[in-house]
Amino acid sequence: MNSSQSAADMLQFPLVRGDLPFRLQRRLGLIPADGLGLVRRAVFWSMLGWLPIVLWAIYVNRALPGIAAEPLLAHFGIHSRLLFAVPLLIVAEGPANALTARLLPQLVQSGIVSPEALAPFRSTLAATARLRDATLPWLVILGVVVAFATTSEAIHHAHEIDWAREGAAEAAPGFGGLWYLYVGRSIFLALVLGWLWRVVLLVVLFRRIARLPLSIVPTHPDRTGGIGFLEWMPAGFALVVLAIGIVVASRWAHDAVYHGLALPSLHIQMIAFVVASMVLFLLPLAAFSGPLKRAKRRAILDYGALVGRHGRLVHERWILGRPVADDAVLNAPELGPVADTAAVFDAVKAMRTVPIGKAAVLPIAAAAILPMLAVLAIQVPVKELLLKLLTALI
Repeated sequence: MNSSQSAADMLQFPLVRGDLPFRLQRRLGLIPADGLGLVRRAVFWSMLGWLPIVLWAIYVNRALPGIAAEPLLAHFGIHSRLLFAVPLLIVAEGPANALTARLLPQLVQSGIVSPEALAPFRSTLAATARLRDATLPWLVILGVVVAFATTSEAIHHAHEIDWAREGAAEAAPGFGGLWYLYVGRSIFLALVLGWLWRVVLLVVLFRRIARLPLSIVPTHPDRTGGIGFLEWMPAGFALVVLAIGIVVASRWAHDAVYHGLALPSLHIQMIAFVVASMVLFLLPLAAFSGPLKRAKRRAILDYGALVGRHGRLVHERWILGRPVADDAVLNAPELGPVADTAAVFDAVKAMRTVPIGKAAVLPIAAAAILPMLAVLAIQVPVKELLLKLLTALI
């Protein structure tokens, strides 16, 4: 039992468990020994960024309409970033870890990774796990966060902290504004950059796996050589896309409500966000395009020759009336009649060279589109909005 459990563990690659933030949070008691502590961490980091800001704004009478022309309540971006996006970015670790734990062993169980390639496969997982657990990438992320927080252009972003300025519009922000700039926004940025690093990790892992001698099945009904189950992997990033989309949309919502921004004029930016989200979070799957293309090219030749041989024998026996030797190709039950052999070749021709289908695209696209629809509903009637979306889909 212990040996089988150990073998199963060697096929695991938790995308989050074991990295530097995970280890630090476990030492702080935010992550228990037997879990991820998603809820407690989501509440802790969200409140750490948001609560001091709100308490200060209430204390100086800048939370609700009154002294400030645009009080804290009016800045949707701050609340969406800290109350929604930060928790979502943390909770997203759960499905991401679960999907990698479920799908990577399936490469072995399905036979895609043959017994001969099992040892290199395990070595690949171990090497990528060491890269995941390295300290340097997170030091780089920390440096980017600090640089962003301390750059004057980033600090004095238009409208974002007007509610926290004491006196003239060009005055320095008070405690609440500084807390948001240096703490709240930094928490959000660190989480986003952490997820971008994990996408890079997954790209590295999949590229390394794609270099192994994989046993691709060109006739597999999933039309991706038997690795179609990997299409579920992007769903693990759907909450990340939703979190980023909420922040982007909330900023547009503020400008629409308080600065007269015409939201329909942003259709290019909205489309660009949806497309960029899909490209980024579907990118890891593109690593398998190489072996799938090679398998398809080889299979078209091999299965083309097989179908041709089968067809010539059928033609000689039934059209030309010639006696045909007892050829195994004609009698093979797995090939069957001419129609079946043609279907096998059609299956090879229909094989996709990238494992990206509806199961991969829909979770990312939906997560990116939903915040855009919500903000558009401020100025566009919901019925008209849904009709336009339905027309575009049809």
